[in-house]
Parts: sequence; C-alpha cells; structure tokens
Amino acid sequence: MTAYKKRFRAFDPDPDCPDNKCCDMPSCDQPAGYKAPKSRQQLNDYYWFCLEHIREYNKNWDYCKGMTPAQIENHLRASTVWDKPSWKLGQLGKADLLKEQYFKDSLGVFKDHPGFNNTQTSPQVPKAPKELQHSLKTLELTWPISLQDLRKRYTVLARKYHPDTNHKDKSLTEQFKNINAAYSQLRTHLMNSVEI
Repeated sequence: MTAYKKRFRAFDPDPDCPDNKCCDMPSCDQPAGYKAPKSRQQLNDYYWFCLEHIREYNKNWDYCKGMTPAQIENHLRASTVWDKPSWKLGQLGKADLLKEQYFKDSLGVFKDHPGFNNTQTSPQVPKAPKELQHSLKTLELTWPISLQDLRKRYTVLARKYHPDTNHKDKSLTEQFKNINAAYSQLRTHLMNSVEI
C-alpha cells in the first residue's frame, strides 16, 4: 500500500507531480506542480504548470468551447445521471413489457401469459410525425433518421441542386430552396427531441 501524499494548503503544489518537472508552458523554466487537463476529450491526460501559468490556464479554460447550445444541454442532462441511459418515469412499468418486442421467449415459458404476444415477428417501425412527412419526402428519406444521416443526405442534394452548379436553372433553384427548408425543419426537430 502506497503512502498518501497530502497537501497542507489548497494552493500547494500537487504531491503527485513528477520530480524535477518543469512547467509545460513554452519558454518557462519554473518548477511545475499543478496539473490541468489537456482537453475535454482528455480529462485524464495532464499538462503540468507552475503556479503563474496554471492560474492563466484556468482563467482561459472553457470546457464547453466548440459545443452548440444543444450539445451543452445534452451534456448537462447526461451528466446528471453519470452518462448512463435513462427512461421516462413509468416507462418500464407498463403492462405490455411481455411483448416480444422487449424480449424473446425462446423456451416458451411465458406463452400462456395473457400479456405476452408471441405473434409479432419484428418490432414495429415508428411512424414519422405528420408535420415531417413532406420534408422527409423532399429529401427522399425514411423515418427514423439520425442527425448524421440527415446531414449526409442534405450534402448530396445540396451539391446536386445548388444554383452555382446548375447555371441558374430556375426549376433547380426552387428545388434547392425546398431542400433547405426541409433540412432546416428536420434538423430543428431532431435537435429538440434528443432524449437522454
């Protein structure tokens, strides 16, 4: 068992700092003693700084830099449950959990249970919301879709119908406007309906 090194004051150097380590700030030769994460994706990979540079680094640190407001909101929601999936209250207590879409009864143990429906062979595909059906048709997509699939499809159609590539053909310009409107509506819906 290794001995636990203790700090006497909050601003004392970190006892876990490697011996004779210099500050990671370029052109600084002061001894390091304070660690800082390298990025949001590398929270366990550290820079080691002197007291002056750790203060400067912390003052400029922005964990959410580069994130959209929707991504920040999703991150906050995920953090409240330690990045584990969660369900709406009462979702798992419904009486129809014995349907085959939730689990398969390979041994036939539940075949006589009144709530078990063994006739389904595949889970039902959810239907697109009515207000999105025209947009899906415009972009030639089927529901359900992910934001990534939507972006890929939009990129393909935007290149095909963009006025700069079609020498100002009025019918293609109108189609391009419809594609933009459909993409905007679907993107907004997907961004606002993400549940964690």
